[in-house]
Amino acid sequence: MGFFAPWFLAGLAALGLPVYLHLLRQHKTTPKQFASLMFFEQRTQSSIKHRRLKYIALMCARLLLLLLLVLAFASPFIKRPPGFVAGGQKLLVVAVDNSYSMRLGDRLTRAKSEAAKVLAGRGGRDQAQVLAIGSSVHAMTQTITDGNELRAAVEAIQASDSRSSYGEFARALRALEQSARMPVEAHLISDMQKSSLPPAFVDLRLGDKTKLVLHSVADKSLPNYAVESVTAPRSVFDPKKARIQATISGFGAPAAKRTVTLLVNGKSSGSKTVDVPENGRATAEFVGIDANYGFNRAEVRIDSADTLAGDDTFYFSLERSDPRPVLFVHEGRQTRGLLYYKAALESAGEGAFLMESVPAEQAGALALQKYGFVVLSDVGVLPNTFEEALKGYVRAGGAVLVAAGPASAGRQKLPVYEEAVNETRYASRAAERFLVAGSMDLTHPVLRATGRWENVKFYQATKVDPGQGRVLARLGDDTPLLLEKRVGEGRVMVFTSTFDNISNDFPLRPSFVPFVEQSARYLLGSEVRPSSLPVDSYVELRAEKGVGTVEVLDPKGKRAMDLKQAAAAQSFLVTETGYYDIGRANGRHELVAVNADRKESDLTLAPEETLTLWQGSEKQHQAEAAAQAEEEQKQSVWWYVLLAACLLIVAESLLANRYLTEAPGEA
Repeated sequence: MGFFAPWFLAGLAALGLPVYLHLLRQHKTTPKQFASLMFFEQRTQSSIKHRRLKYIALMCARLLLLLLLVLAFASPFIKRPPGFVAGGQKLLVVAVDNSYSMRLGDRLTRAKSEAAKVLAGRGGRDQAQVLAIGSSVHAMTQTITDGNELRAAVEAIQASDSRSSYGEFARALRALEQSARMPVEAHLISDMQKSSLPPAFVDLRLGDKTKLVLHSVADKSLPNYAVESVTAPRSVFDPKKARIQATISGFGAPAAKRTVTLLVNGKSSGSKTVDVPENGRATAEFVGIDANYGFNRAEVRIDSADTLAGDDTFYFSLERSDPRPVLFVHEGRQTRGLLYYKAALESAGEGAFLMESVPAEQAGALALQKYGFVVLSDVGVLPNTFEEALKGYVRAGGAVLVAAGPASAGRQKLPVYEEAVNETRYASRAAERFLVAGSMDLTHPVLRATGRWENVKFYQATKVDPGQGRVLARLGDDTPLLLEKRVGEGRVMVFTSTFDNISNDFPLRPSFVPFVEQSARYLLGSEVRPSSLPVDSYVELRAEKGVGTVEVLDPKGKRAMDLKQAAAAQSFLVTETGYYDIGRANGRHELVAVNADRKESDLTLAPEETLTLWQGSEKQHQAEAAAQAEEEQKQSVWWYVLLAACLLIVAESLLANRYLTEAPGEA
């Protein structure tokens, strides 16, 4: 015990006051008249009786009261070790890894058994919580003390197709420590994969009151062969020209020959043998497939003798269809843009598109639903019926590409995009003579494969207000060059120049053909997403809430969403390997193939020193050595001392009142 303000202890000198009042109380008598004292013998009267203490209980109460007041002002404290919690309670966290790699052998069964042992050793007063660890942390229980419910939660954990993330687990522990406000003892039961560690070790940091205990259910690193990835077209128009490339990996495995088989709708479409080097990769390429019209379920398999058989198959989907018609609307005599755009689309599309062109004044009676997308090439005036039909076409899921040239500058707003046209920007012949592309969003699917449009000269551009749209590219003077806007379930893209070689020399540059191809596929809705997705990816269902109806069938053929979710959800999380049959709100149908993250196929164990450092063994030894030199935590108790003084004041008042009422009788 110590004092924060020990100088107040000087007030203990005041303890002499009650003693003085009680001990030196003078004996007082009433003087009496007497005629003569000459016959009395002179002697000294004893004062011992008068120096006796009276009202001892009252004096003790007053002494103690003064003592408590002095102690309260001195602010006493008691020393407690760091992390002290009244009653010694702690939160026990039992986390079981249920990621894809835990399917190997009986790993998950042994993990559950280990979790049951940890719970059996739990103190009767300790609260506990059970977690399942995948790409995210799932709480199987709340913080409870019911042992039966905790054991039932452990048994309810099932293997998933997700990838484990120790970084997410560490983040969850930090949050638990803050909310629980007590020491946390966490037990992680996992196969301790190296691929589960985050890129930065700092992401594994734990709180000061968290103790981590690791339980490994993997004896050693195991070799594993897997189909790591498949590159395949999303849409196929000529099956004989379709190219499919598969990458076969040996994770920690010796060199071996593997047989690779391509299957389409359950039927073999080709087989090859590849040499996989030690701990390396090999590729197998297939040209031409036997695909039916519509969506096809395809997969690549390898023959493998390892125990993790699930990654020996890689699922993907492809759609066979006829070329999609594309409508190109232009001004009557302005056909130069049509010439360049059509040539680029036919050279890059491999027969995927069928171009149809029409002058703007003749477009009024066209049925737009049959077209994959519509191109408006520098049109000034459009028939009202066609422009209204174009708006409805886009809201229902269609797409439009607008090239805004000199003719578009005469409009107040661009068709369908519905944002203001501010001015036409011309490069000054006396100064810069031409403009070049400046900032570009190369993460966008349209621009990802086209580069930065280097050496492209722009002599004219229409300055369009972006409004609610997204600017994908700008000229050097910050004029928007390429914009995109979602309208209902469809989209509109605006190129603020032309497709001819008058307002720019873009059609003469190498980047023009990739731009035409990628924008066409993007607007058509194909090649936006790869032919397969990893588990725990999101699939977009609708652009706006409450628009249209959606339907999602999981790999087992069951509905994955209830009616309420189907009416409002804008995206869907895929959590299983296999094929998801998705009907979008814009009326389009899609078959989405899903595979487990191939990082789970690498069964290499995390380094022992990394796991030891994560548990904090070295940190704990350093903390123990430092704790001997550092001052222990101090907890002030002045409030309790002051409370005792208040109670003593009441007792002293009662005692004093009692003695004062008895005094007259003694006189």
